[in-house]
Amino acid sequence: MIINVLAVGPFSSNCYIIGAEASREGMIIDPGDEAPVILKKVAGLKLDIKSIVLTHGHIDHIGALKEIKEATGAEVCLHPADVSIFQDNSINTMFGLNYPAPPSPDRLLQGGDNIDVGDLRFLVLHTPGHSPGSICLLSPGVVFTGDTLFNYGIGRTDFTGGSFPQLMDSIHTKLMVLPDDTVVYPGHGPASTIGAERQGNSFLHG
Repeated sequence: MIINVLAVGPFSSNCYIIGAEASREGMIIDPGDEAPVILKKVAGLKLDIKSIVLTHGHIDHIGALKEIKEATGAEVCLHPADVSIFQDNSINTMFGLNYPAPPSPDRLLQGGDNIDVGDLRFLVLHTPGHSPGSICLLSPGVVFTGDTLFNYGIGRTDFTGGSFPQLMDSIHTKLMVLPDDTVVYPGHGPASTIGAERQGNSFLHG
């Protein structure tokens, strides 16, 4: 599995470029900003992007979506509970941003769905709390957690639709049940492992 991470935009959001080595089919997770940088990396990796998956609908994870969609023709995938957040362009004004309105999602994801990228398969975990439609993507040995779980941190819950009890339930029932050596690739900041978070993430204790 090819995994390439770019920290993009004013919020340093992690955009992941995933590829299947044999087929060179690819997926982009959370194109938050800097579309030219993302597309240059895709070209360098010689990947054919088939899917653009959004872990949730907040602006810092979708800012470059329109340009990436137009350049690749890939299907845009999002959980239906975040469609209203995704379509609410007023957050641009709130943060003084000027991102173009995103295109409508092509595929609405549910927990338990699979996303195939060449010979790779990713299981969709619905993990509400940071937002109602937050998801994580699980493949053997790795999980992409968006803003649900960070390296020694958790997602904030003070945005519209956020819920601290829901977030903690999602983390404990969907993520902390994974093997300790599962690598955690979060929406911001460095990678971690489930074992490290289980032992050292103070938000998960008490």
